[in-house]
Amino acid sequence: MHRRVGSPYCSIECGKKGRFKYTESEIVEIIKAFYKESGRAPAKREMRDIVGKCAHMFGSWNNAVVAAGLEPHRSDDHRMYRRTRTKARDGHVCDSVSEATIDNWLTKNKISHERNAEYPNSKHKADWVVLGDVFIEYFGLAKDSPRYDRAIKKKREICKAYNIKLMEIYPKDLYPVQSLKEKLGILIPAEKKFKKMVVEIKQEKIDFKNGEGDWKILHSLKDLR
Repeated sequence: MHRRVGSPYCSIECGKKGRFKYTESEIVEIIKAFYKESGRAPAKREMRDIVGKCAHMFGSWNNAVVAAGLEPHRSDDHRMYRRTRTKARDGHVCDSVSEATIDNWLTKNKISHERNAEYPNSKHKADWVVLGDVFIEYFGLAKDSPRYDRAIKKKREICKAYNIKLMEIYPKDLYPVQSLKEKLGILIPAEKKFKKMVVEIKQEKIDFKNGEGDWKILHSLKDLR
């Protein structure tokens, strides 16, 4: 028997045996165990022991992740991910299926939202803005890309400096079980209060024009308190 150059196995025969060390169900359980411990799907580089087996048994690494009920990362290295455009039900163009899922949740719960809100004095943009001054971000690649993590840190710093409320959503809030109500549910009553306040302000504006009283401008969410 001859050892294969660059192979961890002593021979081609040993390599074939090693390739089938795990069953499909065992690989799925390994991926699920990683998710349970870290709160996110594993990156390809974190599972090098089973990557080859995943490709052989499932066709690709991403297929194995999907088989475990999770969403695969859009990047397997330290570079920023490539975006996959997806249209939400309200027509908003999102950068991924996950973002479209969140956008659809906001629409379903009648929460007015705008896409790609600009951060003050920055080129960064928030995935959504609601209630005037609340930013919502889906950090789908947190802890998977150093550059991505630096962007998250910068966004947090800007929000703190400008007193902007930041609501952060992660893959664990969507997969394998969606928990957006727990993360964003507070927006439902706030949206109703916000809309009621707007109606009252419009009425006060009419009264003011008719000389019947003063009116005020709703500048931010703080005015709801």
